[in-house]
Amino acid sequence: MTSNTLTTTKPTPPTPEIVSRLLHTLGDPDPARGAEDITVVGADPLVPSVHRLADAMSAAIGVFGRQTAAVGEQRGHRHQRVEVQAGAAIDQLMATYHTTLSGRPLGVLLDDPALLGNNDFYRARDGRWIFIITAYPHLRDAVASVLRCPLDKVGIAQAAAGWNAFTLEEAICARGGVACAVRTRDEWFAHPAGRYVAQRPVVEIERVGDGPVRPFEPIGEADEALAGVRVLDLTHVIAGPVAARLLAQFGADVLHLSRPDRPDPIPMIAMTGGGKRNAYCDLRDDHDRAAFYDALQDADVFMHSYRGLARHGASTEELVRRRPGLITLEYHGWGADGPWAERGGFDQLACSATGFAMEEWTDRPSVPPTYLLNDYLAAYLGAAAVATVLRRRAAEGGSWRIRVTLAGVCHWVQELGLLAQEDVLDLPRPGRAPLAALSTTGTDFGPLTEPATPFTYSGRMIPQPGRRTPLGSAALQWR
Repeated sequence: MTSNTLTTTKPTPPTPEIVSRLLHTLGDPDPARGAEDITVVGADPLVPSVHRLADAMSAAIGVFGRQTAAVGEQRGHRHQRVEVQAGAAIDQLMATYHTTLSGRPLGVLLDDPALLGNNDFYRARDGRWIFIITAYPHLRDAVASVLRCPLDKVGIAQAAAGWNAFTLEEAICARGGVACAVRTRDEWFAHPAGRYVAQRPVVEIERVGDGPVRPFEPIGEADEALAGVRVLDLTHVIAGPVAARLLAQFGADVLHLSRPDRPDPIPMIAMTGGGKRNAYCDLRDDHDRAAFYDALQDADVFMHSYRGLARHGASTEELVRRRPGLITLEYHGWGADGPWAERGGFDQLACSATGFAMEEWTDRPSVPPTYLLNDYLAAYLGAAAVATVLRRRAAEGGSWRIRVTLAGVCHWVQELGLLAQEDVLDLPRPGRAPLAALSTTGTDFGPLTEPATPFTYSGRMIPQPGRRTPLGSAALQWR
């Protein structure tokens, strides 16, 4: 299989144009004026990638900051301009690698670091590549049941070499695991799942029912913009939890829910749990589902990143019937109802499917030099959409659904155009040293050091992420 990295660059819009288009996608009433309130200091290329990583992330961060400030202005705050440092945007994409807990990298604190370390591209018998993920025990077990090999990189590589890539992809996914054969961009757009994703904007916002107008209550200058907004957060891994953490950072009351039998690792909770309370909730259990419905009656936002919630009475349609005016934020890998709707999605799989990994090719397909891309972009895009829809609900009422897909985020970055290879190849690869500032806060798990908030306001201090608490330490109810 040969590389499809383009030798010519695509036209690349300037960052203000990216911001304006993104605000338009979110339904901002005046996207041009909104874009004027956002300044990005620095631009691509900052790292050896042909994709516009810094520009894309800077735009998403700036739009979140601006939309949150706009909520604050509607509640009595002074007008704010937003400034984003492009280097800090790159650090956000690498937050998992820049974050330490009690001085130790998050990876070494996992119960089984090998689960994450085995995630990689493997060459198949037909010469193609496939990305295999074993990051959680149930995903590891699915891969083991198919490959029947020692679950280390050597064993997986030897076993994968005996399969055709597409056959192995199907076999692992059929067992409940996740894997994706590496495709070129043309191959992806020829695939039904690729065509499905390509037809949709990077953030889908839909009014799905009636609901009361819920105007914002005035707040004082010392209050955060989202004070009083209640968010039920049924998400895991990175994209959804980080989006909820962003809302909590700006004052939302976030109640994170997790199944007790499939918790995220403690280091992930420490990283993504700022400002949240944590309750156990298993929607398969009648008691937990009743408590969830009780909490729903006072919720403004429900976010989730799970498939199959409709089977447990938690589809958007059922929830807005029970709570008219609710805003739901759904995270999907490949789309909610497309050909791959039932497949699990991870950041690296989206890069593999969409041609992104082939465009990053050197001697093999590659994830971006920041390692992650879609998770953190999706987090900021989803949080920005929530702030925007809160504004729309305050003006026109309604019940709303927001959808963000990891593959769609990849599409969006690719559509910004490619940089010339000769302009990026000699740039240093980002490492453990951040490009911007770090901040350290105390948590129930120990001191946590992480990239600082990547934007500033012109006349207001940015709040720090709040306290991190253990899973199950709160009741499934509002304070």
